[in-house]
Amino acid sequence: MTRIALLGAGLIGREHAELLTSHPGATLAAICDPSGEAVQLAARLGVPHFAEYAPMLDAVKPDGAIIALPNHLHAPAALACIERNVVCMIEKPIAESVAAAARITAASESAGVPVLVGHQRRHSPDIRSAKRTIEAGELGQLVAVNGMTLFDKPDNYFDATWRKQPGGGVLLINLIHDIDVLRHLVGEIDSIRAFTSSARRGFEVEDTASIAIRFVNGVLGTFLISDGAVSPWAWEYTSGQALYHPTQPGPCLFLAGRKAALSVSDMYLWRHANENEHWQHPLVREHRPGGLSLTYVNQLDHFIAVIRREAEPLISARDGMATLAATLAVDRSSREDRTVTLTEMLAEGTNAA
Repeated sequence: MTRIALLGAGLIGREHAELLTSHPGATLAAICDPSGEAVQLAARLGVPHFAEYAPMLDAVKPDGAIIALPNHLHAPAALACIERNVVCMIEKPIAESVAAAARITAASESAGVPVLVGHQRRHSPDIRSAKRTIEAGELGQLVAVNGMTLFDKPDNYFDATWRKQPGGGVLLINLIHDIDVLRHLVGEIDSIRAFTSSARRGFEVEDTASIAIRFVNGVLGTFLISDGAVSPWAWEYTSGQALYHPTQPGPCLFLAGRKAALSVSDMYLWRHANENEHWQHPLVREHRPGGLSLTYVNQLDHFIAVIRREAEPLISARDGMATLAATLAVDRSSREDRTVTLTEMLAEGTNAA
């Protein structure tokens, strides 16, 4: 049985706690969070409670740890785990800055202690199916990608002050998931040109963004995101895998190649019936279903395998750092009204570290 400690018992932390208590291959070793709610959760689940993570790691000596703390605490908590040879999974984003992510990456790689970043969508059946379809060459050479995440958060969502401040907008809370999926399916991002707006609510942080993306492999892409618009076009709806949202079957991401196109999450592949056909010929539609597995269970299964050294992290610290850098490049591009490269974002972060 793999013993996993939980650092942080907020909304997603509590979900991790429930998953751990129900998993046949893992057990919840302890909960670390100074809140009164965490004390009650630990008592209900019958596990030790700690207010600070360093004493908890020393006393409990878990096999692994899930870090679901506020963003600025991700790096120090991860470093504490790495120093003690404890494999950790860090909820997205890997850290609050590229420099902090670089410190985690350097420590993980130097010590040989794996770090998994919790971009759960890579474990989702629809994204897994899309990845298989692309790698099998069914789309041919990728040419373009287009996607959107549009939903309407309620006004009371912003009662938490930090959600009105830098870092609390739609980019780091939501877009970072989409950026990670794009990197996973299409390839590394070369550069980004973006526009952001706060016109919907007038807060200090953005609520809407439009993004043009150039990938290293030559693919071009666009993405539109807003947390102030009504629509069914968001992975949270279309995948049927989100924890707190209803299922609205349909597409939210479109990938087009030389041989075929694929829509995600409804997983329809469109192709010509014969090789030499073109835009004046009808297309054939085929289904590429992903299966009925559950994203968060799949993620926990993978994390356990990483702890046991049976698998390499699907999203390593270095991988998570690149996703963070690309997401922060959206903000910089908008603020500075220019194209921003991932090379400059990663270089600045590494130098600062």
